[in-house]
Amino acid sequence: MNPALPLQVFVPDPEARHWADGRTYVYGSLVLSGSASYCSREYRVFSSADLVTWHDHGCSFTTEDDSLGEPWRDATLFAPDCVYTRGRYRLFFCTAANGEGVATSESASGPFSSPKPVEGAHGDAIDPAAFVDDDGKTYLFWGQFHARGACLRDDLSSIDPTTLHRSLVNEEEHGFHEGLSIRKHNGIYYLVYADISRGRPTSLGYATANAPLGPYERRGIIIDNNGCDPQTWNNHGSIEEINGSWYVFYHRASQNSRYNRRLCIEPVRILADGTIPEVPMTTGGVEGPLDPCRFMDASRACLLAGGLYAAPVRCPESGDGSLPAGQDGCHEVLMNITDGSAACYRFFTFSRETRFECVASSGTYGGRIEIRLEDPEGEVIGECDVERSGTWGRFARSSCEVRPVDGTHAVWLIFRRGRGQPHARLLDLRGFRFCR
Repeated sequence: MNPALPLQVFVPDPEARHWADGRTYVYGSLVLSGSASYCSREYRVFSSADLVTWHDHGCSFTTEDDSLGEPWRDATLFAPDCVYTRGRYRLFFCTAANGEGVATSESASGPFSSPKPVEGAHGDAIDPAAFVDDDGKTYLFWGQFHARGACLRDDLSSIDPTTLHRSLVNEEEHGFHEGLSIRKHNGIYYLVYADISRGRPTSLGYATANAPLGPYERRGIIIDNNGCDPQTWNNHGSIEEINGSWYVFYHRASQNSRYNRRLCIEPVRILADGTIPEVPMTTGGVEGPLDPCRFMDASRACLLAGGLYAAPVRCPESGDGSLPAGQDGCHEVLMNITDGSAACYRFFTFSRETRFECVASSGTYGGRIEIRLEDPEGEVIGECDVERSGTWGRFARSSCEVRPVDGTHAVWLIFRRGRGQPHARLLDLRGFRFCR
């Protein structure tokens, strides 16, 4: 389910690698909740055998280490990448001196040590991406607005300057903003990046070439996280083939912050002509359509409209105790819900459920929830009145009948004020479910 990691974990800029041990490892930035910074000075690696249950391997690399010296000490660790070559895993990252660095480990999860600067890889030094081709040659890519790329020398800590390209893709021609990632499939090289062509770099776009250093042709958009949070600004991710299927790993903003971003995953397809059809954000992610009878954390909405957002709260009560209070030890609610606010959850497979139940705190006014299918103007299958509780933070259950439906559908919750109520905060939503 999306987000893929526990709700208290914020790992944006995911670079996914499926290694020989059968596990998928995610290398990304690490953000501390409530921070006013995109990244921290620490990396943590997460891995999974099924893309559903994830293991936290702990700190894999940190620049909060006085023994590192310059240019490593106190460097902000923006998006990394990791490749396996010559019997070791090699972590590429940004330095504090507008350059790139590489550290090594015998384990996919680290810890990574002995950092070295990558000689010649400087200028617009952000978000490195690495790639090992079939012939064993290793390439490094980096940059913002203009993507740079070069072949690494045999020492893997310096570029061959004769191979340096300073604008493999760029913002004007390709929509390239930042955040490179590269893969190869059926002889075609795929360069994935944050695409700004829709006004903000919320999309993951891609370009293809017949050689790792291009020339690259712009092909399209893979996914767009616009609408996941009122403050969403960017995207960054990768594609990876896992057991014969392809997935896009990306991030979504949360908690009304452009910094608090979370790992999400969606299945994708690479067609015979080499194109990747754009996919929508979903709540189910790799699990696919969800059981509507399973309690759904409201904060897992894949689209939000009207200014509402997910925010952490102290453990709420669930009324009569028939619904769980939270998951993963982290409790969030949808807040700032006003008249006309909306939240979307994709997708549920229905089997003629007859009731809708929600857990909400309704403060002074209370409100009404319209349950619609497919889109905000779609068919209304039920309307649930949420009575005022008088005190924010006091959560109780409300329910209503719904028209039984079959099949797989997106669910939109549209929030309405009662007649005569002011345009004010109506309620906080902890979660919901359907039942028979």
